[in-house]
Amino acid sequence: MKHPHRRQFLHLAAGAGALPFAPVIARAQTYPSRQVRWIVGYAAGGGNDIAARLMGQWLTELLGQPFVIENRPGANSNIGTEAVVRAPPDGYTLLLVSAANAINATLYNNLNFDIIRDIAPIAGLMAATNVMMVHPSVPAKTVPEFITYAKANPAKINMGSGASGAPSHVAGELFKMMAGVDMVHVPYRGMAPAFSDLIAGQLQVVFGALTSSVEYVKGGRLRALAVTTAKRSEALPHTPTEGEFVPGYEASQWYGVGAPKKTPIEIVDKLNKAINAGLADSKMKARFGELGGTVLPGSPADFGKLIVDETEKWSKVIQFANIKPD
Repeated sequence: MKHPHRRQFLHLAAGAGALPFAPVIARAQTYPSRQVRWIVGYAAGGGNDIAARLMGQWLTELLGQPFVIENRPGANSNIGTEAVVRAPPDGYTLLLVSAANAINATLYNNLNFDIIRDIAPIAGLMAATNVMMVHPSVPAKTVPEFITYAKANPAKINMGSGASGAPSHVAGELFKMMAGVDMVHVPYRGMAPAFSDLIAGQLQVVFGALTSSVEYVKGGRLRALAVTTAKRSEALPHTPTEGEFVPGYEASQWYGVGAPKKTPIEIVDKLNKAINAGLADSKMKARFGELGGTVLPGSPADFGKLIVDETEKWSKVIQFANIKPD
């Protein structure tokens, strides 16, 4: 028979061990009890901003407190990211994490944070495709024809992008690397001027976001050769994927939600469940579809793996192409 004092001691010790967790659980049950700031590292109106606003509205209605989008543009989303890294890890400051964060990890060599180390992944939101588009004067109707044309005209094809190191740039550099072609990169300040010059024929090819380019393709002003995701897009069902001709090629613009690193797991899980409920909603799915995206449901670990995998993948492209930020 165990000594009664020993049994009492074990009981007290177990109780004492549980005490530090009690406030955390209580905090998660009452979370959110006030407004939540959701920082987007870009100006209002872009794909990432719209995705955050759609989900922010859902979370506001589901969890009963306002999720307010705060745009902090600058340095290719690094300013907004650093603001979240420095914020208290209490669930009241969130970050719109995007493909740019994975690219920036290698693109900038003097960041004051590490996206993998300093941001806790909460949930994926969506993945959207880029489209490889050419000016109608380019004598290529397919990706293999384009590769043949590019190899016959080394360094004579101008490839536009929204900025050095932007998703539109690295998608093109990945193609150059995997297809073994040489094209001249022409960076712009945003995709709008790049599209203008592509339509005018000053550029020959752009790997631009589907949402901002689909009307040019449907109107016949630009020719779509391929989408950059692993699966074909519902918005351009007859356009093949790049990977059908360049095996293993895949590049997507993806968005998700993160928080400062030590945010309590109970709060992370509560947000993850609420976000996944939104992604399963048919109206929300349709809205993300209108943005040219497919939803990315999953656990915090699933989203964390995506960030790690994408950071690794783009580091190879950035080093291979020797890309430097503007």
